Amino acid sequence: MSKTLVDELRWRGMVHDIMPGTEEQLSKGMTTAYIGFDPTSDSLHIGSLVPIILLVHLKRFGHKPIALVGGATGMIGDPSGKSDERNLLDEETLNHNVQGIKNVLSRFLDFDSKEDNAPLLVNNYDWMKNFSFIDFARDVGKRITVNYMMAKDSVKKRFSGEDGNVGMSFTEFTYQLIQGYDFYHLYKTYNCVLQMGGSDQWGNITTGTELVRRMNVGEEAKAYAMTCPLITKADGSKFGKSEGGNIWLDADKTSVYKFYQFWLNTSDEDAEKYIKIFTFLDKDTIDDLIKAHKETPHLRLLQKKLAQEVTTFVHSKADFEVAEKASNILFSKTFKEDIKTLDESTFLDVFEGVPQAEIPLSEFNDGVDMIGALAAKTNFLASNGEARRALKENSISVNKEKVGESYKLTTEDLINNRYVIINRGKKKTYIIKAV
Repeated sequence: MSKTLVDELRWRGMVHDIMPGTEEQLSKGMTTAYIGFDPTSDSLHIGSLVPIILLVHLKRFGHKPIALVGGATGMIGDPSGKSDERNLLDEETLNHNVQGIKNVLSRFLDFDSKEDNAPLLVNNYDWMKNFSFIDFARDVGKRITVNYMMAKDSVKKRFSGEDGNVGMSFTEFTYQLIQGYDFYHLYKTYNCVLQMGGSDQWGNITTGTELVRRMNVGEEAKAYAMTCPLITKADGSKFGKSEGGNIWLDADKTSVYKFYQFWLNTSDEDAEKYIKIFTFLDKDTIDDLIKAHKETPHLRLLQKKLAQEVTTFVHSKADFEVAEKASNILFSKTFKEDIKTLDESTFLDVFEGVPQAEIPLSEFNDGVDMIGALAAKTNFLASNGEARRALKENSISVNKEKVGESYKLTTEDLINNRYVIINRGKKKTYIIKAV
């Protein structure tokens, strides 16, 4: 383990901006720090893994992490990095989302811990709900000038007309003040002196440090800021997205198998970067892995270890083992036995996008002839003649075992009492579903 938290984060490539004095503050002893999470959904996707991991690193280095769920700021929407106004969520949706995010965060941080540096979970709605507009304007708005707020990049870009921007409402303009007040409230209530977040949050975070200083006139009020880089992919495409949309941290939104596959399919260049950011493996282990991977890149050692570590961290070791097994099953020498051990949802994940056709279950009792299974009953192949030729060429397999024209599909061939996998050669796969 590195000497300090900042040393650790630096070699992992997780420090973008850091305010002078931050390292000294962290080296003094236990420091309370917070990161905010925006409740735009009832779950978090892998883009939120970086702030979660930052909080876990904080805890591991003896500091006290606070996870703030933005029940109040979520009512407005953060303009940082956004080119247009967000749609406002109604209170019922917002409450539902806040609870969902709390549930996700609780998987990574033990908010019931009795340790001195036990993590805290807070909701800024709790201290903002009784704040009148007049009070806010007098107590908070008075402290920060419009000139200061206008100088922030997140505001300047929206006013410049770049990228089709159409300005910014007063609602979103006040966002940095409200987030700044959160920092002041946590400073005053929990002696929280550091806010962390993505590099797009630097403007909001530094407004918070300034507000802490200005609202504590006469005190030696010091507050600090540190941000991490926004995660990118080497090919320029957006991190955290797949063809099916966001990669979520909840299995009911993104199955464990798809989650595992996302990391397994990472490019070599990205895997070398991600293994440092998204795992807790130490420097020597990672350096050895990268070296071994470069010597035998075809074994994809980096991707396999990355997928194992992240899937285990977000879900569980048992979930990882099922996903790994499902991933390897297509190449298994005992395919027929192994495929039957998968639950139906994982089976469907493995064969997502494969052409499917339905045949009544009753027909399997008497046996479905292979010509019909390939052509007339399914249209997998264009004609009975093509089906016959393929069978004569010995290129058709049922559940990975070669079959001839005389073979009949029966209930014995059904996987999970429902599916049959047919292959033509090595590249074409079809699924028959008994209904």
